[in-house]
Amino acid sequence: MTDWASWDFEQGEEIAPGLLALEPLGGGEVFETYVAWDSRLYTIVVAKLLRPDKVDHDWARAAVATESELLASLAHPFIVRTFGAVPEGPRPHLVLEHLEGPTLYSVLRDRRKLALEELLPLTLHLCSALHYLASRGIVHLDLKSRNVILGPQPRLIDFSLARTPDRVARMSVPTGTTAYMSPEQALLDRDRIGPQSDVWGLGVTLYEAVSGRFPFPEPPGDLGPEAETAERFPQVSARPTPLDRDVPDELADLIMSCFRVEPGERPTPAQMVLALEPLIARLPRPVPGRRRLLFM
Repeated sequence: MTDWASWDFEQGEEIAPGLLALEPLGGGEVFETYVAWDSRLYTIVVAKLLRPDKVDHDWARAAVATESELLASLAHPFIVRTFGAVPEGPRPHLVLEHLEGPTLYSVLRDRRKLALEELLPLTLHLCSALHYLASRGIVHLDLKSRNVILGPQPRLIDFSLARTPDRVARMSVPTGTTAYMSPEQALLDRDRIGPQSDVWGLGVTLYEAVSGRFPFPEPPGDLGPEAETAERFPQVSARPTPLDRDVPDELADLIMSCFRVEPGERPTPAQMVLALEPLIARLPRPVPGRRRLLFM
């Protein structure tokens, strides 16, 4: 359990003028999120607020503005949209698109694995989003099952850690979620952190989705500040556990290729899509939203 500070809004309580809390969604150490009613847009949205104990921190308010500006610069069908932000005032927050559907994490918690006919189109959609982000010079740095909303069109959410190259160069601590971080993220090797770091996170997410477990051992929960990097981040030195035999060889090989130590040796999202085409063609029914690639 965490003891993070919370606004503890009740249903109908005003978050900001014209923005009413409906129900809490959760959050992390810096932000908490609520389903909310926006009277300006006249629709349900998601309000992402700084936690009460972070409001007075300049870096935290700057993070609200930065995430809003970054999302406002993006336009992609598989990336969550923003409808503005209020980075100053008593409750700095972003207003985000409300997405119907569970997170991939919650589905895996209930079912443990995704069926192949669910996993393959999801992979195509995530590769599409990562290809677009790479073209814009943006690294998400926190691709994981909790940050994927499933639905007719899945969406990649939570860009609070996303970086452009100039901001990657200013990173002072390892950034991301431990189990999904690439070795270069864990080692804070700024020169090697880039779009292929997100391919590593995608690989962990896909591995989790086909096996119900993580590819690398989880670090002990009682590590102190003096712990070595390899203890905190087993992926720096350990080899991933092979996938089960029931995973098709082509898919298993593709997922495992995401864990190559050198970022440049990992497949690009576009290469992953091409590698998946034969598997998708063998599915017993058409994949929703899929059109055969014209250059194949």
